[in-house]
Amino acid sequence: MSDDLTSLRRETDAALAAASELRAWDAIRVGVLGKNGKLTALLKQLGTASPEERRERGAALNRLRDDLTAAIEQRRASLDAAAMDARLAAERIDVTLPPRPSGGGLIHPISRTMDEMAAIFGAMGFEIAEGPDIESDWLNFSALNIPAHHPSRQELDTFYLPAASGASPPVLRTHTSPVQARAMLTREPPFRIIAPGRTYRSDHDATHSPMFHQVEGLALARNLTLGHLKGCLSDFLRAFFGLPSLPVRFRSSYFPFTEPSMEVDIGWNRRTGELGGGGDWLEILGSGMVHPKVLANCGIDPRAWQGFAFGMGIERVTMLKLGIPDLRPFYESDLRWLRHYGFNPLLPAMLHEGVGA
Repeated sequence: MSDDLTSLRRETDAALAAASELRAWDAIRVGVLGKNGKLTALLKQLGTASPEERRERGAALNRLRDDLTAAIEQRRASLDAAAMDARLAAERIDVTLPPRPSGGGLIHPISRTMDEMAAIFGAMGFEIAEGPDIESDWLNFSALNIPAHHPSRQELDTFYLPAASGASPPVLRTHTSPVQARAMLTREPPFRIIAPGRTYRSDHDATHSPMFHQVEGLALARNLTLGHLKGCLSDFLRAFFGLPSLPVRFRSSYFPFTEPSMEVDIGWNRRTGELGGGGDWLEILGSGMVHPKVLANCGIDPRAWQGFAFGMGIERVTMLKLGIPDLRPFYESDLRWLRHYGFNPLLPAMLHEGVGA
């Protein structure tokens, strides 16, 4: 190889070794192999050489071009690897360290609503009762006087689980009413309970979820009447929504586990969504006096004891109170949504004045 080619090789190798970042590397590549690079200029000079010199020098230039191209690409790979190592070192996270949250945690609106309900009903003498999410067919339906042909027992509405041989299949509870049945089977009256918790139904859209939350209540004593039920629910709704003059209406309805049964409406404005005014009515919950058959199924003498029961969807009343238009974001784990609708955990649910037993 002639002196000028050897010199170009040494000069390029030295420059590549000194290049510490990709910008310097690219300048070397262009200066050697580019359109106006040193090696390109030498290749252009072949046209002035004799045929014998052209053959010999052309072969040498081609070998040099291959060698320099390989050296330049090798240096590029080395610089890329070094840059990646530096980035990994700078972004390294020690996963054994405790978290450093950017802000304080917030209480989910569902949890907040359940706390408020517990506070209001607790002032009325209700205790919290719990039960399993997987229930027997008898506790979820039969004990509550729900007949075998009732639509709620179809697989289109209810999640049934595999059953043991010859046994009725268990279900994901469709309401928290089985907790009421469990309470009547295990407690001596009189008592008052509320049963908040998860429930499951085969439905999903903007206003329905296959998993949602309900709170149901049961009061059992001697000589209870519809007047006690109406006073209890009217006080609760006015305290929960913070509207002492909230209009409350009771309408006759039908539920298999209560007799008589009533749906409860509150006043609102259909056009603006404002609660407490507007002349329109919005159904909010179901209620009624416990059916004598339900009492008898749970071992309680319906001639000596009376009870009233009620139930409502927690998501529904939360959406009304906070002005949330869609049910689905409750379960999408969107931190932006939670930061907007969440509650400071250091500010517990306040018990509204005027709520009594």
